[in-house]
Amino acid sequence: MLQVKIEPLILVIFGASGDLAKRKLLPAIFDLYHQEYLPENFVVLGVSRTRWTDEQFRDDVFFHSEFMKLDEVPDEVKTSFGDRLFYQAIDTNSMEDYRMVKDRLDSLDTQFQTAGNAIFYLSTPPVLYDKIPEYLAHFDLNRKPGSYRRLVIEKPFGNDLASAKALNISLKKHFDEEQIYRIDHYLGKETVQNLLVTRFANGVFEPLWNRNYIHHVEITNAEEIGVGLRGGYYDTSGALRDMLQNHLMQVVAHVAMEPPISPSATSIRNEKTKLFESLRPIAETEVAKYTVRGQYMASRIRGETVKGYREEERVPADSKTETFVAVKFFIDNWRWSGVPFYARTGKRLPTRVTEVCITFNQPPHTLFRRQQEMFESANNQLVIRIQPDEGLLLRFGMKVPGEGFHVKNVGMDFHYSDLSENNVPEAYERLLLDCMKGDATLYAHGDSVEYSWEFVEPILDAWKNDATIPIYGYPSGSWGPEVADNMIEPGVLSWRNPCRRLTEDTTCCEL
Repeated sequence: MLQVKIEPLILVIFGASGDLAKRKLLPAIFDLYHQEYLPENFVVLGVSRTRWTDEQFRDDVFFHSEFMKLDEVPDEVKTSFGDRLFYQAIDTNSMEDYRMVKDRLDSLDTQFQTAGNAIFYLSTPPVLYDKIPEYLAHFDLNRKPGSYRRLVIEKPFGNDLASAKALNISLKKHFDEEQIYRIDHYLGKETVQNLLVTRFANGVFEPLWNRNYIHHVEITNAEEIGVGLRGGYYDTSGALRDMLQNHLMQVVAHVAMEPPISPSATSIRNEKTKLFESLRPIAETEVAKYTVRGQYMASRIRGETVKGYREEERVPADSKTETFVAVKFFIDNWRWSGVPFYARTGKRLPTRVTEVCITFNQPPHTLFRRQQEMFESANNQLVIRIQPDEGLLLRFGMKVPGEGFHVKNVGMDFHYSDLSENNVPEAYERLLLDCMKGDATLYAHGDSVEYSWEFVEPILDAWKNDATIPIYGYPSGSWGPEVADNMIEPGVLSWRNPCRRLTEDTTCCEL
């Protein structure tokens, strides 16, 4: 991460006593401070319902927090950072309480000479996304002449197309689009950003990055864990809303967008928006053809029995909420016409992994058709691992030493961990720093959010309205419903599965 000059500012975190602030935001801010990325004139103001004093806030989220790594940090650094943490308790639903936020901001601005700059981070339930901006604007906290004011909101950006549009309208009543930063932590991952460098900085890849050379594209997001204690929330969301509509569609945009005219935030976001506009709609009547949804069942993994989704806490016994979804879709533009894209995400799969797999076309004439290994090696693949063990893998065929032309697949790989001299920032560190710089490249634009919802809405509607569309059960520890294996080319090509199947039960049934 390059050293940059950050202007003085106050970072206001609404929901500062919550889990996200404690686990992710404040540790990221402290790491930035410890690495000397933040200016001397920097302050954090936590705002929440919890009735804390400044000292109680500092103790809970910093000095005695289990999420802070303080063991090898000099005492003077800890003390200096702690002195920059302040807290204001308010009722976030009461407009009049925001006068206390204004008074505290004015006081801290005078004390720390922060030039009137402020970032408002909404680490709150989405129900407050329209209220907090309105209440801030009521006290003129949304703008300040000669200074900047920015608003950061976490996903979900709505739960369907109508609510996403309503949220955008509500936000833009009080903040300009240039002030709004819709954060998706996936875009803060180094390997997601490197998708653009891989494509546009290397002459060997970009000429091949089109319908003439690419057979299909896969995006896989797998999680080993189940829903745990989040059953109540997850059952109102599901895999399509929770992962595919936002995280994976942003990855798709990085893989498939056209080259921007410059690396500026505006140019890159414009190209991503154009990409989302080019997604071929899936009609409700074709949803069963282009999607597979599933729900994990009880199974044995490494000798231990794990619960099925319907047995999880706060999940209805007859739930139809998907914990796995696979979608086949197309991008109707000059570059990608006719190239199928496949995206899947699921819980209780064999491993935790997110990756992109580009499968190239076979050679026009196969010389080594007699060899059993031929087919595997004929399709070259570029695998871009986003998490964990971040890196790149290029798979191609090589001759096995000895008599004849026996072909074997080999891999040429690179791991980010090999760049040991470079500090790889956590996603929230990178995104927070970009917001402080005023760089919105890695943040979602309002139009992109709406186009993404427009794409998934017919799928959600079909699942809701058409009882004949099945939801398949799949054993925990497997790679999802077996019917999803046939999405790419039945009997010929299937998904790239990064590791072996762990489950002891391989049956698949319709729920």
